[in-house]
Amino acid sequence: MNLHSGTPFWPLRDGLSAVFPPLGGAEDTEVAILGAGITGALIAHSLAEAGVPCVVLDRRDAASGSTAASTALLQYELDVPLHRLASMIGEQNAVRVYKLCLRSLDRLGQIDRSLGGGHGFRRRQSLQGAARKAHAAALRREADIRSRNGFDVELLDRRSLRKLCALPYHHALLSEDAAEVDAYLLTGSLLMAAAKAGANIHDRTAVTRMRRARNGNITLWTDRGHCVRARHLVIATGYETRPYLPDGIVSLVSTYALVTEPQPEWPGWPENCLIWETGRPYCYLRRTPDGRVIAGGYDEPLTDPAKRDEMLPAKAAALLRKLRRLLPGACCETAWSWCGTFAETRDGMPHIGPRPDGPPNVYFALGYGGNGITFSQLASEIIRDLVVEGQSPEADLFRFDRPSARD
Repeated sequence: MNLHSGTPFWPLRDGLSAVFPPLGGAEDTEVAILGAGITGALIAHSLAEAGVPCVVLDRRDAASGSTAASTALLQYELDVPLHRLASMIGEQNAVRVYKLCLRSLDRLGQIDRSLGGGHGFRRRQSLQGAARKAHAAALRREADIRSRNGFDVELLDRRSLRKLCALPYHHALLSEDAAEVDAYLLTGSLLMAAAKAGANIHDRTAVTRMRRARNGNITLWTDRGHCVRARHLVIATGYETRPYLPDGIVSLVSTYALVTEPQPEWPGWPENCLIWETGRPYCYLRRTPDGRVIAGGYDEPLTDPAKRDEMLPAKAAALLRKLRRLLPGACCETAWSWCGTFAETRDGMPHIGPRPDGPPNVYFALGYGGNGITFSQLASEIIRDLVVEGQSPEADLFRFDRPSARD
């Protein structure tokens, strides 16, 4: 699948984040991981830290799939608000999911520091604006349930918002807990750290066939005729995993993004805030360390890459108009734009762990949703525990056959 097109910002700015050799011979390992994007890298890093031998395989260069096109806003919020998720899975479980995602934000910060920093990780506030006056009631319900459960949020009315910024929202929900990162650069560092700890990383290595033996061991054959034998398999192939999933589990859409030329100030932007909104078409904004703005969203229910790409010029122009409406005092100009494939689930939650109708030692790590990197960190902990301990206290929340995941 062609996961993205146009000119994603991070590879252009960072160059090759890391280089690894293709698989050149047979290897035996405890865990084979398919996918060397941010999800596979976090899992490999977590397993390597726990002393578990692993091999990572990717048919592309590491981090050059969806990770290269990520806008990398880090939030604990799901696409499904907490008050709606509570009606789907119960308030106790919904709060537990949100708090696990909040814990993952903290853990990502710790990982960034342990790798020496330099990956653009910064803690931020998050401001969700009510795009229409009618959306204020839902934001109020969201503020109530989050405050009641210990999340640090504040509901701002229009008067309070005007004191803070120039954004034209009727109401907004301000959260103290968010972050941003360069996911492309972080992925390279994670893989290099995992390799230093004993993991074997091979990109430009396509898996063409796999077989599970009677004893449960898995053999993967590659396009160069070599094989990897493993006791466990982790599938972290992101949006290319859909053909291997049951119907109704995930919906693919096309999403769009642009990055502006840099400028020293962005008048009317509340300091250190990620910006997103309740309206449709959906839009979100973040800054970069060099004074640019990344704007993304305006998703379309398209799965054909050619049709997705045809819409890029019009979508980039629409995102720029939206940015200028939100920040009328800013003089902004598009530098690059890109589009890519994105996936959504009905309940906004990821799928982590084995399929109920599949082998127990084949795990999926599918961080589908608006905070996919946060989900990826969560998956790295759950899968590590499943491999090492045989169980995880969080795995049940994200299983494939949970009722809220089905249409």
